[in-house]
Amino acid sequence: MTVAMKRPAPEEPLLLRQNSGGVATLTLNRPDKFNALSIGLMTAVQDELDAVATDKSVRVVVLAGNGKAFCAGHDLKEMRQDSGRAAIKALFEQCSRMMLTLTRIPQPVIARVHGIAAAAGCQLVAQCDLAVAVEEARFATSGIKVGLFCNTPMVALTRNLPRKQAMEMLLTGEFIDAPTALSYGLVNRVVPAAELDDAVAELAERVATKSPASIALGKELFYRQLEAGLEAAYDLASETMACNMVTEDAQAGIDAFNEKRPMPPWKGR
Repeated sequence: MTVAMKRPAPEEPLLLRQNSGGVATLTLNRPDKFNALSIGLMTAVQDELDAVATDKSVRVVVLAGNGKAFCAGHDLKEMRQDSGRAAIKALFEQCSRMMLTLTRIPQPVIARVHGIAAAAGCQLVAQCDLAVAVEEARFATSGIKVGLFCNTPMVALTRNLPRKQAMEMLLTGEFIDAPTALSYGLVNRVVPAAELDDAVAELAERVATKSPASIALGKELFYRQLEAGLEAAYDLASETMACNMVTEDAQAGIDAFNEKRPMPPWKGR
């Protein structure tokens, strides 16, 4: 008698992508690990962000998470498997590249926060251009509780929060609730859980209907001028305004405004 061999069940992808109406939703898919950022998951996110950056059909990116958590930070078990200095440095360099890509792609990125966002998960929220959270969401830079100061999350956190609030989160590792995160400037909206998808979709749609060429130029300038002095920031802004003004979108839009006509369809990037 021949015994049929069972094939192993296919592994779930670490990252899911769904496209709809110009919005690409990237969903962290390690629910049993609270979407901890393993090397594999960070690689998957990086690959999709690189692909999205050149996809002219995508106007907005939404970053979401499956399961109970948005993202619980780095995968500490994986980190302990090779905790040599070189391996850990390479891991954090990979993470930093992924975080920087969130700001460098031309499309705005919205964090959809349905649960806890801790350590590098909180960093993800801070690094995204916009964030919408449910009332039950909580945020922490909790590494200090295991003897690991959240140094890399600090980079994104301190570019969103006032210094005293950021330092308190970093020093204590305690969670803050969603209304507090809103008051600190970490998120843009706090909504009931039942309204999260509608709130994210509404915000994404309002962005997606604007000129992608203008948004790409404006997003790049936004981050460049933050790191520049005041005079240099105005120089950068003047150059970007000139570049924006000569685009087809801007010229057609201004003509439509002056002639009191409906705005034309945007040409794209």
